Amino acid sequence: MAAEADGLLKLVLVPILLPEKCYDQIFVQWDLLHVPCLKILLSKGLGLGIVAGSLLVKLPQVFKLLRAKSSEGLSYQSIVLELVALTGTMVYSITRNFPFSSWGEALFLMLQTITIAFLVLHYRGQTMKGVAFLVCYALGLLVLLSPLTPVAVVTLLQAFNVPAVVVGRLLQAATNYRNGHTGQLSAITVFLLFGGSLARIFTSIQETGDLLMAGTFIVSSLCNGLIAAQLLYYWNAKAPHRKKKEQ
Repeated sequence: MAAEADGLLKLVLVPILLPEKCYDQIFVQWDLLHVPCLKILLSKGLGLGIVAGSLLVKLPQVFKLLRAKSSEGLSYQSIVLELVALTGTMVYSITRNFPFSSWGEALFLMLQTITIAFLVLHYRGQTMKGVAFLVCYALGLLVLLSPLTPVAVVTLLQAFNVPAVVVGRLLQAATNYRNGHTGQLSAITVFLLFGGSLARIFTSIQETGDLLMAGTFIVSSLCNGLIAAQLLYYWNAKAPHRKKKEQ
């Protein structure tokens, strides 16, 4: 019975969370303080947790837009730049054969972000422009993932992530400051993105050793922290333009 339980535990943990040598180190030799293996376990666990959480991160923002039938307070340019950054991370990671646990959230966040971009255009009365944007993005993604795209171009796209993230977040911050409120920006989404980008600094260093990836997440954390701080600052602020329309 004990052997069956051990085999089942090994089946669950190896290789998803631990390499076989680390499983033996911790669960066979009972070396529970083996730091290198504990780092791998923590990194894999955090990475998979971030990927799982990313399935829901931006849904509050999507639902808030659908419920309000308004995209007031959201910067379309900021959303597009965030989409570029997510696409760069995803394509770069696939090209480099990084483990899915180190970048998987980029895929799910990309799908949710492109949905938000479409809804923003839709609620601005530009539905056909939104449809055209979806088609163009899909075609561009296929080209980037194809053998036609040189690795140097993919690396350049990943390097562009840092300015894309900075400019995108500053545009949203400027929109918030100009409006004096955060409009339809979802607090849940912003705080989850902030926490996820902080955790990704550790997992990207541990799982990929790629300084370009780690640097992107450091910058992303700082920028997400700025938006989170604005949400707290404008927490009780009203959206006067929307109120006028309702009266």
